[in-house]
Amino acid sequence: MHLQQTKRESRETGGPQYYFHALDRAVKSYLRDVGAVRVALVTPYGATKSDYSAISKDRKLDADGRLTRGNVGHDRIQQGSASESIGESIRKWYNLSSGDFERIDVRIEIRDDKFYLAPLSYRYVGKKDRTIPRIERPLTFTQDYASRFWKEQLAQVSRHDPKLVRWAFDEICRVVSDHRPASRLRNIQEPDLLRASGPLAHLGVKLGGYVGKGYDCRSEFTFLDYPPYSVAVELKRNSRDFKYQQRKYPKEELSRAVVLCAIHDHSQMPLNIDVIELEALCAHTGSLNRVGGS
Repeated sequence: MHLQQTKRESRETGGPQYYFHALDRAVKSYLRDVGAVRVALVTPYGATKSDYSAISKDRKLDADGRLTRGNVGHDRIQQGSASESIGESIRKWYNLSSGDFERIDVRIEIRDDKFYLAPLSYRYVGKKDRTIPRIERPLTFTQDYASRFWKEQLAQVSRHDPKLVRWAFDEICRVVSDHRPASRLRNIQEPDLLRASGPLAHLGVKLGGYVGKGYDCRSEFTFLDYPPYSVAVELKRNSRDFKYQQRKYPKEELSRAVVLCAIHDHSQMPLNIDVIELEALCAHTGSLNRVGGS
């Protein structure tokens, strides 16, 4: 499956547009059936909401955003109220150089009644194909699995200020110690995990205010040189206590969240949910000499 950029020579009449080509049968059937599907763009951090919609070749959106019959003849991405084309959004999220796209190869998964669209490779006009690296569970850091995205971020911040990073890890170890079964403080509550918010901020994770309703805090990740990414974070002492909450939220919301826990012991974490385990970050302290110098 890929997106083909059109109207490169007529930006004054609406700018670049993107038509679908070679859609998978399941994706095409779903789009034909419903006519319009909201798009969740998959960024280096994971999926994020967008104002883009996939529109069937025989439908269109009128001036009021209502789906009607149309005769464009191409399945396509409609920009809607977004401030830029989906190609430009992909360029910004992935830090791609400037240029006119000829095509963008994509993977589409149907989830939450939306198209989760992940760019896989791209070609600028007159240039060679370029691959976009994919990282599974990009915001997960546990003792069983730590994403390459996290490892590269920790290596970068360690090179920049190794003493500050060591302090951050020491503080994280101090917090998690109060939640371990053998050393748990009596009557300690899950919001105590927010003591790690200062150290985590130095590692690229800024936790939002604890609201105690729905997901606990809307937070922001800024890794490497990529744009900031907003995502819901749920606090849990043990990740096994995470209860999938998507049914409690409006349909327009994504089933995308990060669980911040002291101990990761969830056997089957739902799709689209990442886990940050403070115990695993504490254990990572010993590797700082290898990535951050003295």
